[in-house]
Amino acid sequence: MFAVIKTGGKQYKVAENDVIIVEKLIAEEGAIVELDNVLMLGETGKAAKTASVDLLKAAVFAEVLEQSRADKIIIFKKKRRHNYRRKAGHRQDQTVLRITGISSTGTKPKTASKKVAPSKNAEKADDAKSAKKVEVKPAKKVAAKPEAKSKAKAPAKKKTKE
Repeated sequence: MFAVIKTGGKQYKVAENDVIIVEKLIAEEGAIVELDNVLMLGETGKAAKTASVDLLKAAVFAEVLEQSRADKIIIFKKKRRHNYRRKAGHRQDQTVLRITGISSTGTKPKTASKKVAPSKNAEKADDAKSAKKVEVKPAKKVAAKPEAKSKAKAPAKKKTKE
């Protein structure tokens, strides 16, 4: 089964387990996103469904793999003989999705929930913190410095020419 969906002002033809890159969607990595703006549903050997009645409940479900940024695009403007040059760059935010299911009725596909294992570095850091016993040493006592006797100086006398 395939579907044509619209997101971010663009249309994508998707099938299950496809990985697509779309305009940025507000979602955490690993979250399931429902794309309900379905324009067409189709199956191999059958006529595609394009009627709004058929597509009213249709939805495509996708897992967010990554939130990233596209390659840099350089914008350079120049007008010859006018000493006019402008250079700018742009990186578009994007979301990488894996299509997990296509439903004509809008029901979520049943998938086993994946538990993300904590990284090994985090486990090592926790083990290291619990294994190390930090001994608190008392601060060294420093002998107090005797205060310098402050003598009140008389204001300096002005020298006058004689």
